[in-house]
Amino acid sequence: MTGPSAVLVVTQLDDVTADVVIEELGERGVPVVRLDPADFPAAVTVRARVGDFGLAGEIRTGTRVAALDSVRSVYWRRPRPYAAPTGLDDRDALWCVDQARYGLGGILASLPGAHYVNHPWRNRAAEYKPAQLAAAARCGLRVPPTLLTNDVDEARRFVAQHGPVVYKPLYNSDYTDPQGRGLTVWVEEVAAQDLDAGVNKTMHLFQQRVDKVGDIRLTAVGDRLFAVRIDGSPGLDWRRHYDDLSYALINTPPDVAKGVRDYLAAFGLTYGAFDFGLDASGRWHFYECNPNGQFAWFPTPITSQITTAIADQLQHPDRDRR
Repeated sequence: MTGPSAVLVVTQLDDVTADVVIEELGERGVPVVRLDPADFPAAVTVRARVGDFGLAGEIRTGTRVAALDSVRSVYWRRPRPYAAPTGLDDRDALWCVDQARYGLGGILASLPGAHYVNHPWRNRAAEYKPAQLAAAARCGLRVPPTLLTNDVDEARRFVAQHGPVVYKPLYNSDYTDPQGRGLTVWVEEVAAQDLDAGVNKTMHLFQQRVDKVGDIRLTAVGDRLFAVRIDGSPGLDWRRHYDDLSYALINTPPDVAKGVRDYLAAFGLTYGAFDFGLDASGRWHFYECNPNGQFAWFPTPITSQITTAIADQLQHPDRDRR
């Protein structure tokens, strides 16, 4: 059981980033309910009523109970997809999954008075890279020339005009080889001769390559910004070379700080993990913002600062409501 004003952490069991935040909240004596919507209905029971009083009721997991009208904050991390009870045919299973998604999902998105880090619908709106790039430009962040197209001739013209150019996936979809093994589509440099009719089959994102001397991951938690310079990557995509990387906290230039805060406000976000390229002149070039990016892979001195900031948001939501 939990008392009033619990923090609801919506995520799967295997989530190191959520783990460190839950541990910090526990050390502060803040009650926490951890919920994975995929456990509904097998291991989660919901009793919710709506009337003139608004929304009230409870969500009960195997070990905790959260009163819907007294959740102080929601930390929306990485829940698994909704699931159907076993033993149903495909038609009935799909029906049950949809009812769970729009029922439980709607409840979790409508908790009265709760502070969301972040609200799931705002997360979703902020995941679209074209929207990210357009918002970043409006907010005064420097955005490399970018083309979104399914026209191979236009792609070749863009490479000729803005080369060197890289290709970036628009979304990290589940992608497997014929044996079912997971595959990752990395950021790669492309030449005009590399582009063929496959470009016509779906949307592609091409972007002028930044002549960078380092990468920057800026983690924003409300008004608090944690910019980390990442060095040591021998290639374009530092995520391929974790063992070669070094990390150092750096100051955020005032113009970038303003752009980041304006960006968060534009999407209604409290949290965002921003990626920038740093050129030899010290200019920051915006790549993307993951509204639900992880941070617990940083060295402990950096991870602990971000963890503290998120726990502050969840424990004391009225100090910095966004």
